[in-house]
Amino acid sequence: MMKLTRSGLPLRVLVLTCLLTSSVQADIIPWLKGLGDQEGKSSSSAEQVQVPTLAPMLKKVLPAVVNIAASGKVVVQDNPLLNDPFFRYFFRGMPPVPRERRTQSVGSGVIVDSDNGHILTNHHVVKNAETIYVVLKDKRRLKAKLVGSDPATDIAVLKVEPDHLIELPMGDSDRLQVGDFVVAIGNPFGLGQTVTSGIVSALGRTGLGIEGYENFIQTDASINPGNSGGALIDLRGHLVGINTAIVAPTGGNVGIGFAIPVNMARGIMEQIVKHGSVKRGMLGVQVQDLTPELAKAMGLETTQGALIAGVTEGSAAAKAGIKAGDVIVGFDGKKVKNSAQLRNMVGLKRVGEKAKIELIREGKRLTVTATIGKAGPSGIVSGEIPLLEGASFSAIPPNHPLYGKIKGVMVAEIELGSPAWQAGLREGDIIVSVNRRPVESVEEFLKIASKSPNQLLLRIQRGNFSLFLVLEK
Repeated sequence: MMKLTRSGLPLRVLVLTCLLTSSVQADIIPWLKGLGDQEGKSSSSAEQVQVPTLAPMLKKVLPAVVNIAASGKVVVQDNPLLNDPFFRYFFRGMPPVPRERRTQSVGSGVIVDSDNGHILTNHHVVKNAETIYVVLKDKRRLKAKLVGSDPATDIAVLKVEPDHLIELPMGDSDRLQVGDFVVAIGNPFGLGQTVTSGIVSALGRTGLGIEGYENFIQTDASINPGNSGGALIDLRGHLVGINTAIVAPTGGNVGIGFAIPVNMARGIMEQIVKHGSVKRGMLGVQVQDLTPELAKAMGLETTQGALIAGVTEGSAAAKAGIKAGDVIVGFDGKKVKNSAQLRNMVGLKRVGEKAKIELIREGKRLTVTATIGKAGPSGIVSGEIPLLEGASFSAIPPNHPLYGKIKGVMVAEIELGSPAWQAGLREGDIIVSVNRRPVESVEEFLKIASKSPNQLLLRIQRGNFSLFLVLEK
């Protein structure tokens, strides 16, 4: 049977060559040519021909990926009624009956700084951990210290004794494209170090409800429980993501896994190493995506950008001159594609840092500088009302589904893990009353709340549901 060839290469070899990136082709094409030259020779000679393999690259990077075992304890309540806000309000004098439960978790991590012994992993891998051990490729078992973690992005940084460690070089996740080949390395189901391969299936996945700040790389490289915190690398052996979650309706891998882009993880790690935690500032805007209809009505030629629906009075955005109706298209030199991406960019900034913002206003491009910080009196409440620390409040904006249908105050933004978040408040909630008194403005809400510093009873409208929340010290 006739074989289609070109330049001495079989057709199946040409197809494989086309699938590879140009930089990888430079290394693999000589192997493929050798394979083509051997066509038709004896099987004994063919066995000596080199074939494409990732083994040489993996040999260099595998020592930088570690297994993590964490153990700790959490306090749980024996009586589930104690979690009911109505029960807690009317029977608040009843003493709780706490008990402790031991927790254990296994996961993965990546050595990214061998000189200082820093390891990147997921927050949920080491959450509530009292003792953390990492196991290296050479079977060494090292005790690790938690430098700090950020629940909002699910990133944590560990530190071990920097003794003959091998680090994984960081790549640039902004350069990834759908279709790029990637490799996932981790410790699935506690089996030990495992390598799987696939491609980048999608970029910029948001709205999954997995983390507070989402910008996931989606991949079909097999990721399973235990891979959390492990490495997603490109074919050059560079770290491009930290594996963190999967879609698992059957409990196992179905080809949809998610990784935190390394550029986001790097920014969080730098803050944790420098400050011990991530202290986010807020811009103080309500944003929405641009639809084709909105873009046409506003005379825009693109749907990329974040449309400003509202600006909190006294906020960083207001001080920078940003107005409702502006479309933010650039943030610190990077293009803004949608509202979720803008939120992520702002979330990586600390209070007091400056950001150059490019926006379109009435068809004209403007550049303003905003100093990221806390909003004014009608925005974030921290020192004045500790129970509401971490939350920003505003009037119900016109784009909200309940606008004109209900009176109250909206939770505009909330910091994951803050006292307000732990109490149960969520972004988009409408606070209808506080301590059984109806509220119609932010000023009225704060005035009533400030008179009860130790306990607040809030009535919340969340979508189609109403509920009460008790905030107390």
